[in-house]
Formats: sequence, structure tokens, C-alpha cells
Amino acid sequence: MKNLLSNFKISINQNLFIKEPSSSELGKKIVSNSIEMIDEIGFENFTFRKLGLKIDSPEASIYRYFESKNQLLVYITSWYWGWMEYRLVLETANIDSAETRFEKAIALITTVNNDKLIIEGVEISKLHKIVISESSKSYLTKDVDKVNKEGAFHNYKQFVARLADIIKEINPSYKFPHMLLSTIIEGAHLQVFFAEHLPRLTNKQKSSNYITTFYTNLGLQSIKNSK
Repeated sequence: MKNLLSNFKISINQNLFIKEPSSSELGKKIVSNSIEMIDEIGFENFTFRKLGLKIDSPEASIYRYFESKNQLLVYITSWYWGWMEYRLVLETANIDSAETRFEKAIALITTVNNDKLIIEGVEISKLHKIVISESSKSYLTKDVDKVNKEGAFHNYKQFVARLADIIKEINPSYKFPHMLLSTIIEGAHLQVFFAEHLPRLTNKQKSSNYITTFYTNLGLQSIKNSK
């Protein structure tokens, strides 16, 4: 894995930052430490002032990279979906069966990531938790149409598009691949959140893969039984 990631770089739309964070040590510190802070205190309590104190840098220096904390959130969630697409390609390569690739993809989406892997200064497990609990705040805003036109959600949409192609292989006549996938992705995130914080809204089980099983069955039944 380390060899595969030696020259690894996620492509992020240039409209999601003022200055490319990966271009400097300060930029990398901003991203990695913001992920640590948002994971620790939540997005609502996170501010550039607090981040500046943490990294011992003026608040103004952070604004040279991101115009707002919302833009920063969109940036790190976009990075996450770029990483997920990379993993999807890697984990489904050389698998002929479209159904097996779909099952692998759903496992990838629904499995709680406790991996301590650090890529480009990003601790994947902490970013995964942020995506579960905070990522909806990146698009449930009044400015969503504007930032969407600027390409804010390109990596997320590209990830869904790859999975939609797999669904079309299973059932070329299936009419709702993107709807199904966004339902599975967002629903799986909610189920993980509910299991930890609002357990009466889910059916938490001892088996760690019950969310994977639920959405795999839901997805395949919908795809195969569609008329």
C-alpha cells in the first residue's frame, strides 16, 4: 500500500481554495489540524481563530488559503470522495462480476473506517467521522447552487457515477441508479451516526457489518427486481 501511495495525490477543484494547501507546509498544517479540531469539537465550534492558535499562526494566514470555514469543509469532504474513488478503483480492479463489484462498493461505503492511515497529512479515520457527522453541512446551505456550479461536489458526483456504471452492468434497464446510490451513501452515514448517538432510530446489532448487509440487500433487490 505504501508503494502505491508514494506519489498519490487527490485532484481538488481549484475553486475550493484560494491557495492550494498542499503547496506549502502551512497549508498542509491547516488541513490536517482542521480535521483534528473538527473531529474533536465539531464544525459549529470550529473557527479559524481557534485553528490559528492551535497551529501558532495568525488567523489571517488561514484566510490566504480558504475564504471561510465552509469552503474548508467542502475542500476536505471533496478530498474524501477523491480518496474513496481511488479505493473503489483499487478494490474492484480485475473483478469480472458486476454484482461482486457492487457488493465491494457497498462494503466500502458502509464500513466504519478505523484505519490509522495518513495520506497527504490527512488521518483517514478522523476525516471519515467528519464526513459522517458534518458533510451534509457542506451542501445544505443557501449557496449550494452557486458552489455546485463552481465544481464543489465534483468528486462526490464522480464517485456516484462510477457506481452507477456498475449498476447499469447488473441491470441496464434500471432507472434510478443515482437516486439509489445517494440514498445508500447518505443513509449509511445516518445509520452509523444513529447507532452511536440515537440508537432507537436504528437496529444496532452485535455484528459489525449489519449496515453493510442491510444496504447490500436493499440495493441488489431494488436493482434486480426493478421493472
